[in-house]
Amino acid sequence: MKLIIGYLYGDLMNIYGDTGNIITLQKRCQWRNIDVEVKLLTLNSELKTHDCDLYFFGGGQDQQQIIVASDLESSGKGKVLRQEIDRGVPLLAICGGYQLLGEYYAPFDGPKLEGVGIFPAYTLASHNRMIGNIIIEPGDMSFEQLAKLAQDSRLKTQSLLVGFENHSGKTYLDDKNTALGQVETGFGNNGEDSTEGCRYKNAIGCYMHGSLLPKNPELTDWLIKTALEIKYGKEIQLKPLDDSLEQQAHDFIVQKFT
Repeated sequence: MKLIIGYLYGDLMNIYGDTGNIITLQKRCQWRNIDVEVKLLTLNSELKTHDCDLYFFGGGQDQQQIIVASDLESSGKGKVLRQEIDRGVPLLAICGGYQLLGEYYAPFDGPKLEGVGIFPAYTLASHNRMIGNIIIEPGDMSFEQLAKLAQDSRLKTQSLLVGFENHSGKTYLDDKNTALGQVETGFGNNGEDSTEGCRYKNAIGCYMHGSLLPKNPELTDWLIKTALEIKYGKEIQLKPLDDSLEQQAHDFIVQKFT
């Protein structure tokens, strides 16, 4: 089997350790003898449907977001991404990437940045910096599949997602039922309504830096498993890995901040 990961604007949108998520996806594939290729998709890149099996989109500052928002529209990448997500291809977008895949982002200075429209959400700039460890209880994404991937009986603990947020943009969902989950610790989308992130089909947007995937191996495996199942059109059983160190890192955050 082979997995092709599209790293969206990895040269421009990669702050707060976001590239660690790419490394995590690569290693967990390699440990299972799954061939993996990472494609950098940036300003001069062409994107077509079926080019990639999984997408990752990290965070960036306003200046980079302005450049990327323009390219998503002018190059047609935004349209292709919508088509890819609608056919079930998984995507993980964090912070700035999450904002640009929503309806729009309104910065303090300059015009509103039109989003790709994958996530039913919009973002407004604010003067409040929301920073610190974040823990959420996923909604319908307690993922039956995610829970099944847990290798022991600590399902409540393992179903929690942990990360680190650092953002001033406030994201508001058109429908709170589309949230990735409810905030147990931290600020989440806007620090007001206890929602964090958004989910549309197999696309996930959130503010969970940190990096997110090293401390949440079940989520990483869900992305890999889903990508392979969409690509090959059959159920995929991933080889179990020794996640003891990842679980220690995850559980340390849960125990310290809840």
